[in-house]
Amino acid sequence: MNNMEFNKIFAAVLAACIIAMFSGFVADMLVHPHDLKEDAVQVDGGEIASAGGPKKAATAEPILALLADADIERGKKLSKACAACHTFDNGGANGVGPNLYNIVNIQKQHHKGFSYSGVLNTNGGDVWTYAELNHFLWKPKKYAPGTKMTFAGLKKPEDRAAIIAWLRTLSASPAAMPSAAQIAAESPEEAVEEATDAAPTDAEMDTPAEH
Repeated sequence: MNNMEFNKIFAAVLAACIIAMFSGFVADMLVHPHDLKEDAVQVDGGEIASAGGPKKAATAEPILALLADADIERGKKLSKACAACHTFDNGGANGVGPNLYNIVNIQKQHHKGFSYSGVLNTNGGDVWTYAELNHFLWKPKKYAPGTKMTFAGLKKPEDRAAIIAWLRTLSASPAAMPSAAQIAAESPEEAVEEATDAAPTDAEMDTPAEH
């Protein structure tokens, strides 16, 4: 046998081995498709897609039930971050932002001497209710796109409740506390009796002078 014939035989055997190995690999993939599926999930992020429906849009947590026990002194301290733009005294002048005395349950954009952005009622009503203030203070620019307010917002519901409770005291006649029905409506998952416990009457609340 010369070298030419030997090389032909060797090449034929090698080709046969390669074909056999490839055929075995393909057959294995056809018999065990779950291996490919597992790899595809890890690469394509299939687990995220199959985890359920779309996420709920983020929104401000309810705070009405927190107002009765809110830390008013903490709210006053938090207001210092707002003092660069706002005044809080009765009859105080407008600054970069409007005076905020007697702001709870007052008409939005009510200071005639202040140039408002005109968008504060885009996603809400025309009155600064507790709920409206909560949503605004959570993320001002989300609540009123285009607002002149540059403050990023207060993430913690306890902080929003504290500053709103403090703002309530800035009035000769503070707004009534949320009713049990209003608290229950804001947090429908809570029982009405729990809301009743969280909403004392005005007579049970301290007057602004006592703070």
